[in-house]
Amino acid sequence: MMNVRKREIPNDILMAQVKSAIDNGQTATINVKGYSMRPFLDNTRHKVTLAAPGVLTVGDAIMAEISKGIFVLHRIIAIHGDVITLMGDGNVRGTEVCKRSDVIGIVTHYIYENKTVPATDKWLKKEIRIWRKLLFMRRYLLYIYKVLIKIKFLFKK
Repeated sequence: MMNVRKREIPNDILMAQVKSAIDNGQTATINVKGYSMRPFLDNTRHKVTLAAPGVLTVGDAIMAEISKGIFVLHRIIAIHGDVITLMGDGNVRGTEVCKRSDVIGIVTHYIYENKTVPATDKWLKKEIRIWRKLLFMRRYLLYIYKVLIKIKFLFKK
């Protein structure tokens, strides 16, 4: 049996490589870190593919540098000229703001344990629209989600 070691690359180094790849017309697939995009993305369980941001619209998930060395993968909730307001799907309040020039890439694919879903998938887009409208009860829905994840984990053993 082969012993595989996982290595975590610091965000500033990783994002420089991701930005370089995207600037050169390539895509980049990265592991998701954190819980701010639950229930659509979860820490270390899911991945996303990023590509060059074309036309940005409300509802798109993007990777952006919101301040020097601070990167977030959050969803666009508003666009006013050059200013983009972001919020994580798993957040119940609080937003970030960036400029279009701070956007590193747009999510083109959501990669789950057993399937890959394009960001253009009509059912996924519908789920995202519904989730955004449920902000007023998101705290409770996320609690239920966490409980279900724990139950699933217990039954895997």
